[in-house]
Amino acid sequence: MGGWRDMSAEALEDHYSPSRWSPRLDRDTIIDAHLAVTAAGTERARASAQTLLHVPYGSGDREKLDIYFPTDPSETFPALVYIHGGYWQCMSKDDSGFAAPPLVSQGVAVVAVGYDIAPEGRCCPAEAAAACTAPRPPALPFVLCSGHMDTMVLQVRRSLAFLAEQYPRIRGIYLCGHSAGAHLAAMVLSTDWTEFQVVPDIKGAVLVSGVYDLEPILHTYVNDALNMSREVAQRNSPMRHVPPAVPAACEVLVAVAQHDSPEFRRQSQEYSQALRAAGWSVSLLDLAGVDHFDVIEKLSEDSYLLTQVGSRAVPRQITCQEVQGQGLFTGCSSSQVILNMISRA
Repeated sequence: MGGWRDMSAEALEDHYSPSRWSPRLDRDTIIDAHLAVTAAGTERARASAQTLLHVPYGSGDREKLDIYFPTDPSETFPALVYIHGGYWQCMSKDDSGFAAPPLVSQGVAVVAVGYDIAPEGRCCPAEAAAACTAPRPPALPFVLCSGHMDTMVLQVRRSLAFLAEQYPRIRGIYLCGHSAGAHLAAMVLSTDWTEFQVVPDIKGAVLVSGVYDLEPILHTYVNDALNMSREVAQRNSPMRHVPPAVPAACEVLVAVAQHDSPEFRRQSQEYSQALRAAGWSVSLLDLAGVDHFDVIEKLSEDSYLLTQVGSRAVPRQITCQEVQGQGLFTGCSSSQVILNMISRA
């Protein structure tokens, strides 16, 4: 069969442990450092932006949104919907507003999505681990089982349907997901919206350092908390559910860090190829000098490449290019990539 199936159990654990691949910090400190950066950035964003926090889109305790409104909103405005990572086991919308400042200043709303996470997340620091393992509120109608991944995917889809119904001023939704959040954003692209009785106006998607085939995860420590069966993993693997592109299909950017593991890099390349084969407009962006964590932390910087995929205020053409294989891109900021994507819509 080749590929990940030929790896030893130890090698597979290494390839799906992003903290082991960063040249900046050792694996014992980089997770805590990442959580500190995103939490501090979110605190700054909440202090400086006009916000609507903890907006419920469902009855669950974590089924809430944080909305950061544009500094000078027009009659209608685009929205970047950010779906956090954390290996489906930790982090929350309360760590997810750090990207807002450079976007809201350019007329783009930012929406941070909360969703349920698996208990006993190994990537959480001690205080977050306590929250991960706390008893579930009685209002929630389900308990953790091998289908919990189904629930997380459904929650993200519901959040987008809610935005489409309740916020008609939003003109165009741009998904942005990191790591596990990139997986969830990719699953949104395969949604049959007829069951939701509303079709969100999704114009673009930026998928950063994601996992698009969950089957290798089954054989790692990550599944200890997720408890996925093979059937659930296959049902929730974007690689297995790439729909043919329709005329109104959104633009997709698949981004991967230079210092992501070879398996993360392979998954990004193969998923982008699968989208292209199905007729989607897709680019693969290989970002130099960053790892699995600062590849998304830098969204808070005006000059970072991914940020610029999204602003109507920047020039219509920015010298950002598709990069294949080992070619690394260092040309402009990540904020610029997002802002540019929005400007083209």
